[in-house]
Amino acid sequence: MQIVPTLNFGGNCREAIQLYEKAFNGKITCLVTYGEANDPAFHPLLKEDQKDYIYHSELVLNGQRIIMSDHVDIAFQTCYSNFLTIMYDTDEEVKRAYEIMKEGSKTIYPLEATAYSSCRVVFVDRFGIRWGIMTE
Repeated sequence: MQIVPTLNFGGNCREAIQLYEKAFNGKITCLVTYGEANDPAFHPLLKEDQKDYIYHSELVLNGQRIIMSDHVDIAFQTCYSNFLTIMYDTDEEVKRAYEIMKEGSKTIYPLEATAYSSCRVVFVDRFGIRWGIMTE
């Protein structure tokens, strides 16, 4: 069994997956739009601009997969109670990833040392996804 985190967006999944690929040295392994998928369950619901929304995408980070897509059936809402934590070996890796992702974000806990991490930051990115980036 695998647990695969899944992130949903409100029309900006393509921009988000490209940013996460850069920030976390990942690799996009799948990217399918609603127009390409032509899913009969969603096709009648689509507005013209939503045909380029992401139906299904996969990002691999250090051998671990994250699934991402755009919602077309319900309005996107930011969720502050659930988030992904990215663990790094060094403070420099934490700072590098945060530098790439911080534009337009809302900081919850600034870059700082804690009792359990030499460097940690928690924030909601510009797409409404909450992240924790820290050292082990």
